[in-house]
Amino acid sequence: MKALLVAVAALAFAAPALASEQHPTLTDLENHLMCPLCVGETLAQSDSPPAQRMKAHIQQRIRQGWTRSEILREQEHIWGTWILAAPPRRGFNLLAWVLPLAGILGATAVMGVLAWHWSRRREEPERHLAGPASLNGRPLDPELDRRLDEELARFDG
Repeated sequence: MKALLVAVAALAFAAPALASEQHPTLTDLENHLMCPLCVGETLAQSDSPPAQRMKAHIQQRIRQGWTRSEILREQEHIWGTWILAAPPRRGFNLLAWVLPLAGILGATAVMGVLAWHWSRRREEPERHLAGPASLNGRPLDPELDRRLDEELARFDG
C-alpha cells in the first residue's frame, strides 16, 4: 500500500516537470536565459531590441514543438554558455555547483573539529613548589600560615 502511495506521489510531482520539458513556455525559458545585450539581466528582465528578437525566435521554436532542452541547447550553441542564467551541470562548469557545497561541508567539518578540540582542552593548574599550599593551589602567606597554626592549636587545646 505504501509503495503505491509513493508511486502515485512520484508521478504527481514528475508530471509537471515532464510537461514543462515537452511543452515549454516563453516565461519559463526567459528565466533560464540571459539577455545578449544587457549585463546581468535575464531575458525576462530585458526589453531591449536584441532581447525582443530572441524572445520572438524562442516563441517560434515553441510553436514548432521544440522541447525546453532543445531550445536551451540551441541558444547555448548560438551564444555560448554565458547566455545561460545558471552554468550547465557538466564538465568544468560542474565546479560552480560542487565547490560551494564542498566549501560549506568543509567549513562545517573544520568548525566541528575545532569545537570538539576547544571543549576537550583543560587548563593546567598553576604549580608552586615552595611553601605550603592552600585549597586553591597557591602558597600561603607566611604570616597567615603562622596565624592558622596558632588558631588550630588553640582550637585543639
